[in-house]
Amino acid sequence: MLAEMGRAAVHELAARLGMDPREAATRLITLSGSGLPLLVGVECDPNGIRKALANSVAWGSYTGPANPARGTPSGPYPQQPGTASGPYRQGPPSGPFPAQSGPTPVHSAPVHSGPVPVHSGPVPVQEPQNTWGVPGTSSWARGEQAPAPRSRTGKVGSTLETEGLEGARFTIQLVEVVDPADFLFTAAGYKLADGERAVVVHTELNNIGTVPFTALPDMYLVLMTNTGETISKAPVSLSSRPPHKIGVQPGETAGGHTVYILPENTRVTSIRWSSRPETDLNTLVWVVDD
Repeated sequence: MLAEMGRAAVHELAARLGMDPREAATRLITLSGSGLPLLVGVECDPNGIRKALANSVAWGSYTGPANPARGTPSGPYPQQPGTASGPYRQGPPSGPFPAQSGPTPVHSAPVHSGPVPVHSGPVPVQEPQNTWGVPGTSSWARGEQAPAPRSRTGKVGSTLETEGLEGARFTIQLVEVVDPADFLFTAAGYKLADGERAVVVHTELNNIGTVPFTALPDMYLVLMTNTGETISKAPVSLSSRPPHKIGVQPGETAGGHTVYILPENTRVTSIRWSSRPETDLNTLVWVVDD
């Protein structure tokens, strides 16, 4: 169905097949990670997203609008930045890509009316304390030092701990970096373009919490180069080095290999993992020695 449509939104594809959109999205991501030349993307209204995030601070949490707007597919879908070109992948298809249009729901914070209480008399001044949180709620609120944060950086071979978007706690070990990996790439039946080289990164994710990890472990695993660029994973998989699969249950460890294509003379300085496209406090970085 996808090959016939060329380009489609996940919910539209799911509707034609009579599937749940979440199941369709999971299958498409799995197919993309297995090496098929397809890209699973998403479009949004940037201003609407920013307003929703701003309102989530005022309301305490954001669960989305009760009646989401439905729009008409329009606009081109941009190719993912950082991916390499070459004969092993298809060019961007033509045709419209569905995007949400229509009014963006805006939530406003409640406005409190009435007189503002005014306190008279002397204001007690508290002595500064080295505390965290609300006094009396736990041991660290009684002037004790908060536990030191875990390191989010390391070198090749080290294991770093972090958290996912849904509360999963896990460690990721950067087991190996094969650079160059042209022989593995060509042995799998692919061909590099002139001036390109392949790199293969082996990582293992160990779910140490009680919440399942439901994403693709290397979805946002990127190479950082000496030119300041980021190189995203190539949509290929190697038979000799199996790719990651979606999902890691609590107590399980799952490994996989990620393939990258980059210019022949570009040097890889570090490898970065994130749970989302942009970096945050849970982002991990491994420095690659020269």
